[in-house]
This record gives sequence, structure tokens and C-alpha cells, in this order.
Amino acid sequence: MAVVAAIATGRLPRWLRATLVVALAALAAGAGLFAYRYAKTPTTLTVVAGSLDADMPRFMAALASHMASSDSGIRLKVIDKGTAWEAAKAFSADEADLAIVRADANDLSAAQSVVVFARAVVLIVVPPGSAISDMDELKGKTIGVVGGPVNYQVVEALKQEYDLERTKVQFKDLNLGEIPQALKSKQVNALLVVMPISEKYLAMLRNLFPRNGKSNPTLIAIESAGAIASVTKYYESYDLPKGTVQGSPPIPDDDLTTLRVPFYLVAKKTLDDDVVASLTKSIMETRRDLIGDFPVLKQISAPNTDKDDDKDTFIPIHPGAAAYFDGTQKTFLDKYGDQLTYLSMVLGSLASIFAAAWKFMTKKEEGPESLPLMRLYAFRDQLCNANSEAELAETERRIDEIFKNELKKHARGDADATNTGALGLAMQQLANVTAQKRATLAGKSQVHI
Repeated sequence: MAVVAAIATGRLPRWLRATLVVALAALAAGAGLFAYRYAKTPTTLTVVAGSLDADMPRFMAALASHMASSDSGIRLKVIDKGTAWEAAKAFSADEADLAIVRADANDLSAAQSVVVFARAVVLIVVPPGSAISDMDELKGKTIGVVGGPVNYQVVEALKQEYDLERTKVQFKDLNLGEIPQALKSKQVNALLVVMPISEKYLAMLRNLFPRNGKSNPTLIAIESAGAIASVTKYYESYDLPKGTVQGSPPIPDDDLTTLRVPFYLVAKKTLDDDVVASLTKSIMETRRDLIGDFPVLKQISAPNTDKDDDKDTFIPIHPGAAAYFDGTQKTFLDKYGDQLTYLSMVLGSLASIFAAAWKFMTKKEEGPESLPLMRLYAFRDQLCNANSEAELAETERRIDEIFKNELKKHARGDADATNTGALGLAMQQLANVTAQKRATLAGKSQVHI
């Protein structure tokens, strides 16, 4: 309390007041620097991904590395979950902020789309030499499901549409290494593959089957793809162009109706809009630089932002991503206009505080003798010792200056102003002394004459 009282009354030594002000200024500067560094710290988001060939995690790792080197405000921590199915499970379990998932993944209620990462096509492939040519001829046959659980939704949609359980069509899970032996031993009569249409994946598909000049693998059309898409919403009907798998002889030999499923980069609904907008911007700018190394990245595109269009909106778009693609991102003034107004008010207050601090720091240390009443009392001796009218007039002028300054302090409501009663009494006494001295000087002058 003694320290507070000393500060309030200004009785601290000047060096101590200066030290106090400098310490407070250093504290304010440190707080400002901390706030600046905090604002400039990149936001780190965890993303889960997976695919049988591990390409999805590699794509995301390449994006993350490029974003970090380009000084983006977003950093990605990529976690490989092995398959898109496991990635979707991890995302639903709240283990990550982002995930690469297929539209037909289970429990995406907490997800909103950022970008369409790729689109995979459903292919039912019959090995060379087989007589199977359509879905009806799969009766009693076994279809190898490449990837197993990740494609269970596709299997279920086909079962429902074509009543495959009644026709005793069997499904067998296969990983990539099991396919050659399963085909050779005729454990399966066809393969169900869901993959992006790119040269890498098409080459992988062609290499699954032995090459001979007499016969080639064939594709089975899913003629009811439109009906399946309208019921499920997460699949699209798609016409695979002639010769996509192989040019000569062409496979398929004509445009082929099938299903297509999008892969989305999804974010939690709770993720900040500005963060997602920055992430979207970084991804769309970064993909251009990586397409040469990862051609599949050219499939990255904007989700449908039309809320009135049912197509491509099974997973709604995140508002932050929508703002980026629609060009409706808030400008700096839109976002921080109110804060800037408050900042200007704060800066004005700080200027006043600084002025007060400067006055406090530079205030002279004054003893009791420097107080106005004591200074006025000191003039009493000067009045008594004045030897001429000129000295008397000069002393009166200096007394009037002190009196005038004290009156100004009273007008401002200055707490340091001298009490008016004491000031009036002092002035009255000085006036009496002045009058007596003037009379004395006048008497001396007459005697001299």
C-alpha cells in the first residue's frame, strides 16, 4: 500500500519512475510480440488417408510438403490408415480434422467436403476366355472383390438392384497379391475393382491378366447404374469411353455404362471457416505444381456449391470451401473492421496513457519549499527588503503569476491546486505587507525631498 501511495502521489525518485515506465513498456511490447507470433503460427491439421497401393497417403504427404515449403498458413500431419475404409472409421471416431474418404463411407454425419479429390470407377472385369458378357450371366458365379470392406457398399447396391442373392452370386474378398492365383485356379469368375481412371491404375489392371493374342479381358456393363445412383445418392452413373482400358483391340469395345464414386477431402463441420478457406486455396494452388509427379491430382476439383442441386451434394460442402470457390471470402476489412475500430480507440487510450506516463516519469522532485504557499511566503521577505518601487513592482508581478497559475488549476479541477482559502489568506497578508512597504518607501521619499 505504501508503494501504491508513493506512485499515486508522485513521490518516487525520478530514476525509479523511469524504470517503472520502461518495465511496463517492455511488458506491453512482449505481449504484442507474443500475440503477433501466435497469429503468424501456421495452423496444423491432422488428415487420415489410405488406399491399397498407399498412393492416397503419398499424395497427401506431397501436398503437405509443398504447402510447408511455400509458406502456407496451413500445415498437414498425414496419417496412413491403410485403406479409405479405415480412414473413414478414424475420422468418424474424431481422430483427425480431415480425411480422404469415399462418398459411400459409413457415418459421415460430421463431415463436410473441401474438394473432390478423385473419382473412382466401378469395373466388373471378366478374365480372357470367359463367356460371361452381362450381369444375368453371373448367376451362380463368384466375384472377387478387390479391397474387401471398402467396397461392401458397392456390393450391397449391386445385390439390391440385381437380386444377386437369389441368383446365388457369391463375393470373395481379395487383396492385390491374391488376384493372380485366384484367377488361375478359377476361384473367382470375375473381379470387382473400384479405381481412378489414370494410366497408372489402368496399367495395374491390364497386368492382372495374362497376355495372349487370342482373347482379352472384357468389362460387364452396369445398365441399372442410373437407378442405383438415384437411390443411393453417393454413386453416379457414368459412361466409360470406348478403349479406356486398352486401345487395340479396344476395351471396352463401346461406351460402357457403369458406376462412379467420388473421393472427397472432408473436414469436420466445427473447423473454422477461414482455416478451411485457406486450406482449399493452398490445395488448389499446390496441385498445379504436383500434377507432373502425380497425374491423378488433376482430378481435384470443386464440389458442387449449388444448394438447390441434388447432384454431388451427398456430402455438403464446408462453408469455408464454398466461400473460396464462390469468391465470397471476406476481405480483411470485412473480417476485422470492428476490431480495427476498437484498435483505434485503444491506441488513442494508449497515447493518453503514454502522455501521462511521460509526465509522471519526467515530473520534477519538489520539496515542501517549492509548494505555491511556501513560495508566496518567501516573497514576504523580498517585499520587506525591497529598496525601491521597481523592486516592489517586480516582486508583485511574480506573486501575481503564482496566483494566476493557481487560479487556472482550480478552474481545471486540478487535485494539486492549492486550497483557495489558504491561498486567499496568503495573498491578503502579502497585500498588507506590500501596502506597508509602499507607504514606508513613500515616506522615505518625502523625507529625502
